[in-house]
Amino acid sequence: MASKENIRARQLLEELLAALTPTDHEPTPDELRAGYDNWATTNYPTPPELRTEQVDADGVPCVWASMPGTSSERTIFYLHGGGYLIGSPTGYRGLAAALSQAADARVLLIDYRLAPENPHPAAVQDATTAYRWLVKEEADPASTAVAGDSAGGGLALALLTALRDAGDRLPAALVCLSPWVDMSLSAASIDSRAELDPIVSRAMLENMAGAYLMGQDPRTASASPLFADLSGLPPTLVVVGTSEALLDDSTRLADRARDVGVDVTVNIVDEMYHVFPAMASFLPEAREAVEEIGRFVQGRTSRPAVV
Repeated sequence: MASKENIRARQLLEELLAALTPTDHEPTPDELRAGYDNWATTNYPTPPELRTEQVDADGVPCVWASMPGTSSERTIFYLHGGGYLIGSPTGYRGLAAALSQAADARVLLIDYRLAPENPHPAAVQDATTAYRWLVKEEADPASTAVAGDSAGGGLALALLTALRDAGDRLPAALVCLSPWVDMSLSAASIDSRAELDPIVSRAMLENMAGAYLMGQDPRTASASPLFADLSGLPPTLVVVGTSEALLDDSTRLADRARDVGVDVTVNIVDEMYHVFPAMASFLPEAREAVEEIGRFVQGRTSRPAVV
C-alpha cells in the first residue's frame, strides 16, 4: 500500500497539469516553460546548502550541482524531462541535490535545446556535445553515470547508442526514471493506465512528439530508442511506478535490453506516478528510490586512480 503522502503527490501533478493547460488561452512555449519551472521550484525546493555553478560545455549551457561533503570524483550526467518542450536545470536542482547526496556525486544538469524551436535531433546533438566535453575536461567515464527522466530518460538512451556507434567510451552506468522511449505511442499502458495517471495522457504525448519530430518517423531510433540496437550498453537501472501511462515503455525497454545482454535492473513501485523520485523531499517511496539510485551509481562507478 502506498504511503499517505501519495495523495499529495497526485494533487501536485494535477496542479501541474492545470498550469500547463489553461482554459482561457493557448500558452506559448515560454509560458509553459516558466509555469513548469515555477511549479517545480515551489514544490521541490532546493536545499540552501546546494552548491551550483553554471558552465559552458562547448556551447551547451549546464549547471554543476553538489551537496557539501560529496565526492567531486563521481559524476551524474543528468538529462531532464519535459517532453522535449519544457524543463531546465532550474526546476531540477531539488532532485539534483537528492541524487548528489545519495550517490556521493556531483551532478551536471544539461540545458539542451528544446522543441518546437529546436526539433529532433537537436537534443541528442547537445547531449552528445556536453558528454564529450565532460569526459574531455572533467570526468573519467568509469566514474560517470548518465541519468534522465521521462523524455530525458529516452534522451539518455539515445545518447548512449550514439556514443557507442561513434566509438566513444561509455559511462559506467545508466539510470532511467519513467523513461519515454517510444514516440510511436504503441505502449498499451498509455490507454490502460489513463485513469490512474494524473499527468501523462495520449493527447499530451501526441502533442509533444509532434512538436519534437516535426513530421519525422516516430520510430527513428534516436528519437525512440526502444527501437534502437541496445547491445553493449552499461548496467542500467529503470525506476517506474504502476500508476503511469508510460509503464510499458519501461518494461519493454528492460525486455529488449536484456535480450541483447544488457545488465538491467527494474524497480516497479506500486501506486507511484510519473517521475516520482523527484518528490523525495516529502514522499517516502521517492526517498527509497533515490537511495536505490545512489547505491546503484556508487556500486558501478569507480574513483579515478591517482597518477
